[in-house]
Amino acid sequence: MKRILVGIKRVVDYNVRVRVKPDGSGVATEGAKMSINPFDEIALEEALRIKERGEAQEVVVVSIGTADAQAQLRTALAMGADRAILVQSESAVEPLDAARVLLKLIEREQPFAVLLGKQAIDDDNNQTGQMLAALWDRPQATFASRIELTGDVARVTREVDAGLETIEVDLPAVLTVDLRLNEPRYVKLPDIMKAKKKPLDTLTPADLGVSPRQRVRSTRYDAPAARQKGLVLKDVTELVAALKNRGLV
Repeated sequence: MKRILVGIKRVVDYNVRVRVKPDGSGVATEGAKMSINPFDEIALEEALRIKERGEAQEVVVVSIGTADAQAQLRTALAMGADRAILVQSESAVEPLDAARVLLKLIEREQPFAVLLGKQAIDDDNNQTGQMLAALWDRPQATFASRIELTGDVARVTREVDAGLETIEVDLPAVLTVDLRLNEPRYVKLPDIMKAKKKPLDTLTPADLGVSPRQRVRSTRYDAPAARQKGLVLKDVTELVAALKNRGLV
């Protein structure tokens, strides 16, 4: 069966103003709206479109996190994914261990493509896709803004600093997606009801033979400094004077 594996992450919704805990120990998530990482949602939408074009037969969505991530997996199922897998972990899983978990699932599911968001908006690491490709020993195409499949080859247009770059990679491969690839569909109520009957399996890293460990420790979180009040100046003379006062000229 031609199968696509899609990784998603539960994050604070991008419309929510993030607050730091008073003691600086982390980000306050109590009562905050949580959602699928926006880049991952785009990856899922692209996988669904590939399936709808008849180029894949099944879309399996995976999340690594706490039991609460089932809500985001159910949303993914409502969008159109066929199956969901939760690898439940009560502690944060770093990119390398996430890649190892995904590799074990690849060995079980045998997908012809793995689609991931280029990064998560909570930690912005942009590492999991590249690490997974290295561990899997398969090609990768990152920052995809267009994906075309022809047989066993993926033609990917990438967003790079100089503009756009088009490459071809042999499948199976890891593809990470950028914002301009597509616009995810809205989930309708009937689809939400249908999603409740779709299979959602729960595993642990230990079930897959992976033992996550902490390599990086955050010592403190601080909110960004407040922006200084702007100045309205009458002319260039006042501008030069203001710059001199600040020692900028």
